[in-house]
Amino acid sequence: MSNINGKIAIITGATGGIGFAVAKRLGKDGYTVILNGIEDEAGAKRVEELSKEGITAEYYGFDVTKEEEVTANIVKIGEKYGRIDVLVNNAGGLGGRSRFEEMTTDFYRFVMALNLDSVFFASRAAIPFLKKGENATIINYTSNAGWTAGGPGAGIYGTSKAGVHAITRALAKDLAEYGIRVNAVSPGTIDTPFHAQIKATKPEVFASWANNIMLGRLGQPEDVASVVSFLASNDSAFLTAETIQIGGGQALGI
Repeated sequence: MSNINGKIAIITGATGGIGFAVAKRLGKDGYTVILNGIEDEAGAKRVEELSKEGITAEYYGFDVTKEEEVTANIVKIGEKYGRIDVLVNNAGGLGGRSRFEEMTTDFYRFVMALNLDSVFFASRAAIPFLKKGENATIINYTSNAGWTAGGPGAGIYGTSKAGVHAITRALAKDLAEYGIRVNAVSPGTIDTPFHAQIKATKPEVFASWANNIMLGRLGQPEDVASVVSFLASNDSAFLTAETIQIGGGQALGI
């Protein structure tokens, strides 16, 4: 399993949830996986866990909202390996809730930085090394909120994810001449620590969410990881500028 094809994959926000499932899947596909996060102890544990499964992995701790940190670390990785084949811009999050009337500029800037600036910073830094990769690809994460504008207090989250839709297509246009593909995935309700609070405090509400999903269940991190694996592979060589919904039909409603 250890680095069977010499390819390098970077996954931001990869110390838990969907990000770690993606790192594990790509590692099993044969990539050397570079995990990013801001919790160094968790990162070290995840690398150890992957290593025990024969996966070649490293951890780089940096904050994806900080331009200089992102650039320095992506360049460091690219120079070490001489290439980047896959960049998965997984890091992101709700960041909290606020109605626009009460929203502070700091909160607005934080959510936009977490979900949109992070994609720009990492992608820009990776491009020179993606040009040296094989079937190189960027995979971004958007959300149904990017179409619906989010729930109560999540309007700026929806705004940031709508931006990810746009930057995915813009990057795809910009990088097509180099053979670099850019796509996005849009996970529905996935059973991860993202929902830990409501799962613990209102388990009946959490369980009821499956009623709004055509396939009758919540998604698992591995459901997302399998699609990311496909987008990173040669099997998707003619796909670019696309967003794939991974929600069991949730986006259409029932």
